[in-house]
Amino acid sequence: MARIAVIDDKEILRESLDEALSREDYSVTTFSDPIAAVEAIKQEWYDVVLTDLKMPRMDGIGVIRELAAAGCDSPVIMMTAFATVSTAVEAMKVGAFDYIQKPFEVDNVLVLIERAIEHSRLRRDNEALRTSLDDLTHQRRLVGSGAVMTALRAQLDQVAASHATVLVCGESGTGKELVSSHVQRYSPRANRPLLALNCAALSASLLESELFGHERGAFTGADRSRKGRFELADGGTLLLDEIAELAPALQAKLLRVLQEGEFERVGSSTTRRADVRIIATTNRNLEAWVAKKQFREDLFYRLNVLPVSVPSLRERKEDIPELIEYFVDRATKADGCGTKTLTRSALEAMIEYQWPGNIRELENICCRAVTLCSGPEIGSDLVGPWVRAKTGRVLEGFSSLREGQMLQDMERQLIERTLNKFSGHRAKSAKALGMGVRTLGMKLKQWREEAESEERKLVAVGV
Repeated sequence: MARIAVIDDKEILRESLDEALSREDYSVTTFSDPIAAVEAIKQEWYDVVLTDLKMPRMDGIGVIRELAAAGCDSPVIMMTAFATVSTAVEAMKVGAFDYIQKPFEVDNVLVLIERAIEHSRLRRDNEALRTSLDDLTHQRRLVGSGAVMTALRAQLDQVAASHATVLVCGESGTGKELVSSHVQRYSPRANRPLLALNCAALSASLLESELFGHERGAFTGADRSRKGRFELADGGTLLLDEIAELAPALQAKLLRVLQEGEFERVGSSTTRRADVRIIATTNRNLEAWVAKKQFREDLFYRLNVLPVSVPSLRERKEDIPELIEYFVDRATKADGCGTKTLTRSALEAMIEYQWPGNIRELENICCRAVTLCSGPEIGSDLVGPWVRAKTGRVLEGFSSLREGQMLQDMERQLIERTLNKFSGHRAKSAKALGMGVRTLGMKLKQWREEAESEERKLVAVGV
């Protein structure tokens, strides 16, 4: 619930605004004394401040200056019966969000308040995203000087310079989000908003609202209008993670935005426009999904303008020593436990390992080793059980696995046997496999859907 502060020396106006705004589910606090109001606002956050211009002891301009000096960045709307060009200019110069002339309609005030709240929300989102990008810039980077990573960096430099749509593909844990952030950071839109949305994390209806926004009353719980990610990211970049999980109806709507730059909020017939660069990521083979009619072909081609394939760790084993040094150094600095290094035998075991969880798994094991190692050297006796459990040696008991077998089939057999071992317990199975529970769930969902599709085909032909 948004909190509104109303400052006016006229009791009738305070009461009227309190009643009207409370009906709209705003939390309203009124003040008759501007000095007391400023002191209260310094102590508590308000989403919007409504202040009169002409008041005893301190005018509205003074209120804005005092709040700004105290570091309060709540948007301020000036109310005045003396609206002149010079008054408006002065109010905006000292930091007012907007102003409204008395007498006014309540609906006009509500429109201004909604705009102010949205403006404040967007500013905070941008600050949070900028902080996140700064963290990635200074704390996380693309590590690896081997030939594969050198070629990837050269490609990313070319991709970043463009405004075209980017499709980042790769296995889970390879660093697709980091690659996407790298593209944004060095793009012509680097100083514009970067918003991200996980397409697998929300239901289709909620995802549509998050993407395109909604109008008040569009659905149960929509108590006020809200901008979607496309409007908020206008002029910037929108990262759509796990794009393959997008529902078919939303695929069609996304296609329209990519083609025309147009969309409608949920519950609205008003067409809106947005200039947004799309970066989409997926761990799926979208071409195979297109062939199975599980993903729109026209949307695939719209997304696949600038394709980027992030290599698995198995394809860049020459970078493993450098990555280990990087992650161990980060972990020791974070824990403040002093320098630690891997013994030769531990390093060899790590290089030999096939890393089904890719970079994410490597980072987790490095952090675990730093935490559990009591001395300056991390030996093979510590890391060996974590990596030997899934090297080629453990597959000797898997008589059904053979040379030349499809990697996807091997992965499925390994996952199925691990689930059987843990009686279907996903969390334990995912931990043993070195992957996230969500990733495991997505793979199981994909196989279930494929099985159902095959079953429908058999029924259709009368088998």
